[in-house]
Amino acid sequence: MQIVQKFVNASLKSAGRVLILTTNWMMNSLRKLVSCVILDLDGTLVNTDGIVSEVLKVYLVKYEKKWDGREAHKIIGKTPIEAAAAIVEDYELPLSKEDLLSEISPMFSDQWCKLKALPGAYRLVKHLRGHGVKMALASNSPRASIETKISYHDTWKESFAAIVAGDEVKAGKPSPEIFLEASKRLNVDPSKCLVIEDSLPGVAAAKAANMEVVAVPSLPKQSHLYTDADEVITSLLDLHPEKWGLPPFEDWIDGTLPLEPWYIGGPVIKGYGRGSKVLGIPTANLSVEGYATVLSENPAGVYFGWAKLSNHGFYKMVMSIGWNPYFNNTEKTIEPWLLHKFDKDFYGEELHLLVVGYIRPEANFPSLESLIAKIHEDGKRAENALELPLYAKYKDEMYFKSIAHGQNSHL
Repeated sequence: MQIVQKFVNASLKSAGRVLILTTNWMMNSLRKLVSCVILDLDGTLVNTDGIVSEVLKVYLVKYEKKWDGREAHKIIGKTPIEAAAAIVEDYELPLSKEDLLSEISPMFSDQWCKLKALPGAYRLVKHLRGHGVKMALASNSPRASIETKISYHDTWKESFAAIVAGDEVKAGKPSPEIFLEASKRLNVDPSKCLVIEDSLPGVAAAKAANMEVVAVPSLPKQSHLYTDADEVITSLLDLHPEKWGLPPFEDWIDGTLPLEPWYIGGPVIKGYGRGSKVLGIPTANLSVEGYATVLSENPAGVYFGWAKLSNHGFYKMVMSIGWNPYFNNTEKTIEPWLLHKFDKDFYGEELHLLVVGYIRPEANFPSLESLIAKIHEDGKRAENALELPLYAKYKDEMYFKSIAHGQNSHL
């Protein structure tokens, strides 16, 4: 009997230690308890930047000017009139900011029907709504523009308990007024609000309102500028609500996130030459020409799926999209690694990729060894995941053909 009692006591002590360790881990991981989420719209939930670039490219031809995107940082997060003023000044246009806004507003209105949700946006809104988390939309855009944009996305309008527009407050972001008004309409103390923003003015406004803020920079290689944000993530796919005391996502499977499948294909080209020589991992590079939309719509990170070589067959693959921070690429690239040992090169052969899942955001590494180790870890994770029925079902000739013929880039 004494032996049994000692065993019980030891078990209780062990369980207590586990509980304490778990509680400590949760407390250390938890940033701050919040009860509602306030979302920005343009550049956070929808890819407005792509529409803005297309409209300005067309419009500036009128004045023999060329939009190349280098001035994008001057208009992101600004009110429409502030953005118009920046364009007039930078391009030395012979008209007022009011006249410019009057001329391009109808051009934008005609394009909002093409506005796509950013990766993870539908997932996030559906998740928070399904768990009864209060949400508000707070944007510098005019109310009419917001209503039009969200009308093309099912369930979004009814998902937000409050919508605050730039023309409903005295001052837009970086003033905190728009966020304070949102918390007021939600009847939630500002300190209990989590803001998700893509712009520096938005982050500044949220912090001035005494709110927690997660930044999802919409411009590449800008994360280092968001020092005021409480957390900076690459995309909404990388958001972990449990860090803020909100219900966690439950769709991750063995360290992978299922995606709506998307396709890309083309002849294998020579890359930087570092895959085999530097990393010992031969990649089958694809040209990014013709895939500007794919590159702009999909955040930098590590993905996986199935590869089909026209003269070889099907293979598991893991791939990176991005700038490879360790090598500091100047262009965003697509670098697949086919998880098979080939006897010889296959440059010029048609390679078709079907991306079915996501592993992690792009990251930098302190050493080449740690980078190589992580790449192998990603490869092993992808290899194991593709054995699961959820992902294995996509290894199908007819499915590849239907995807390739049905679209050139993204589902």
